Amino acid sequence: MSSGINIPYIQSWAGGIIGLINYVLIPVLLAIAFFVFLLGVLRAYIFSRGDAKARESGHQLVLWGAVGFTIVLSVWGLVALVGSTFGLISGGAAPPYPTL
Repeated sequence: MSSGINIPYIQSWAGGIIGLINYVLIPVLLAIAFFVFLLGVLRAYIFSRGDAKARESGHQLVLWGAVGFTIVLSVWGLVALVGSTFGLISGGAAPPYPTL
């Protein structure tokens, strides 16, 4: 029985998780952030009708939408960086196998 680490199994498992993050989770979160941003713009500049409280509420939504974009894109970049560093996604090179 082999007591080594099964690298191809780990790469396929991690590739599945990274694929789920990159192709499902990130687009959904970007859509939500865009929706919040757009709702804030609509509340602040179209539906406020001069009401300062409604305008402030819209500005808060615009701010949180922009923060959401920043966080989601940062996580997306971090996942790509980690995945390519450890060879878990295409485009990066795996570190060399340790010599025994």
